[in-house]
Amino acid sequence: MTWRLHPDVSTVDTDYGTVLLNGSDGRYWQLNATASLAFRALVEGSTVQETTERLMASFDVDEPRARADVEQLMASLRQAKVVQQA
Repeated sequence: MTWRLHPDVSTVDTDYGTVLLNGSDGRYWQLNATASLAFRALVEGSTVQETTERLMASFDVDEPRARADVEQLMASLRQAKVVQQA
């Protein structure tokens, strides 16, 4: 499954992660470093498995937890209409 940002959403990288701003309603989300890595990987075309492996390589996390975190992040962002399927 391929993801992309909703057209009304812009991003800014910070020292703490990534901020997502929905220009149509003013809502924003602050992603920590872990969520930021997963978010960027997925919207750049990585699969859930590839993103899970990147998290495992970058952070001290096992595969079930990393996969669950990736899936939950994208489900939350999809529900908030921050991302959509490409």
